[in-house]
Amino acid sequence: MTRLETRSRPVLGATLRPSRDALQIPPAAPMGAGDLADLIAVFNDVTARLTATHESLRAEVTRLEEELRGTKRQLERSRELAALGEMAAGIAHEVRNPLGSIKLDAGMLMEELSDRPEARSVAARIAQAVDRLNGVVGDVLAFSRTMRVRRESVHAVELLEQARDACADLIAEFGIDVRIEHARGMQGCGGLVTCDRGLMHQALVNVIRNACQALGEDTAAGQEGESGTERVLRLKVQRRRVLAGAEHAHRISMMSWVVRDNGPGIPADALTRVFNPFYTTRHTGTGLGLAIVHRIVDAHGGRVEIRRNCDTDGEPGTTVELLVPVAGQGAPGVSDARSEDIRSQHQGL
Repeated sequence: MTRLETRSRPVLGATLRPSRDALQIPPAAPMGAGDLADLIAVFNDVTARLTATHESLRAEVTRLEEELRGTKRQLERSRELAALGEMAAGIAHEVRNPLGSIKLDAGMLMEELSDRPEARSVAARIAQAVDRLNGVVGDVLAFSRTMRVRRESVHAVELLEQARDACADLIAEFGIDVRIEHARGMQGCGGLVTCDRGLMHQALVNVIRNACQALGEDTAAGQEGESGTERVLRLKVQRRRVLAGAEHAHRISMMSWVVRDNGPGIPADALTRVFNPFYTTRHTGTGLGLAIVHRIVDAHGGRVEIRRNCDTDGEPGTTVELLVPVAGQGAPGVSDARSEDIRSQHQGL
């Protein structure tokens, strides 16, 4: 009879237990000193990268917060200047009417006193004083007048060169070395900007004339310039991505005109007041030059930035930068001053 081999089967409900051999785990290979050093190096490298990323993000947040604060200050300044402009316009109109009468009477006196030179010179001085006051009134009205921006496609480099040529008298008088720079591509289509040609020409002329007059102060003092060598005026055109808007901040492409001189510079406490109407650091001028520049650039949805060179790179002088949206779009939240045309040129701060 054939022998049947049977295998034992587990009884239903019995507990299955692994064998002793199955419970044995192979021991881990011992970690040498080199392996430990590699692990520590990797850990330190990852930690250093995380720390660098954290610091970079913190610096970026700080920078964006500062730009946002600057934008808010710009908006507040625009509102203040607009309110002050309305008040100044009313005063200027009231002053202009009697000035016309005084000018007319002074002219009549000059005719009647033609045979009395000394008395006629007094009437002439009165007429000259009226002319100066009329100039101030004209500046006030130009500052207070809202601007209608007539946008057209303009070449930024050409606009800067024309403004420089308009200041040729001061450049020659003070022996200033003018150097124009522009970023790559500015000579072609990349240098086009949508703006009001006349208004932006006026703004650039005002800023360049201010810089020339600042360099001229060294001439009056018999110096060769704060640099000790020559009086240099650097003009630059470039594109920048700039934070715009106060609440929903975002970046837009702006055309930048930079006017940098190596003159005596401006006091630190004057930086917050240079855009105030009638504020000036000179003995001449109405103190409306930069205020008018601010109104013009603000009407384009742009901004004006002014810096002391000693604060940025340790050099003497002042840098003024005009920023205007390339495509003509207004920066969100910027004062919507849109207005009558201003075409007269204004000199000095």
